[in-house]
Amino acid sequence: MGRVDSRLAELGLVLPEVAAPVAAYVPAVISGNLVYTSGQLPFVDGTLPETGKCGEGDGLVAPDRAKEYAATCALNALAAAKSVLGDLDRVTRVVRVGGFVASHPDFTGAPGVVNGASELLGEIFGEAGQHARAAVGVAVLPLDAPVEVDVILEFA
Repeated sequence: MGRVDSRLAELGLVLPEVAAPVAAYVPAVISGNLVYTSGQLPFVDGTLPETGKCGEGDGLVAPDRAKEYAATCALNALAAAKSVLGDLDRVTRVVRVGGFVASHPDFTGAPGVVNGASELLGEIFGEAGQHARAAVGVAVLPLDAPVEVDVILEFA
């Protein structure tokens, strides 16, 4: 078991199967010494645990749950990266995280939601998990998902 797999096990996490694309793209590509993942939705066993807009109130996805879904997206992104790298121990740095949050018009907490992905990557990779980031509120995401995350990883 490699370093990253051991760390995932310590955290009680298991990388899922790579989510099947929902349109015309591949889950991840390598260019030079970087892996770019496609945007990952918070699929768990092939389904979204919840759909809708993030915000406070009835009928909305609570920010704390959306933050958990962002962490799930990050795990899905790591699975996509592993599918092209073969071994996540090759990752030397998390370069960038892009987070998109389907937001109710009054919701301005996208950065807090995307922290779910950022914090998890920091827990897994330590200092190498510190990254640049964008956290953007949007009107709607594919399949009415509440959050989507993509990552760029450097590897050796």
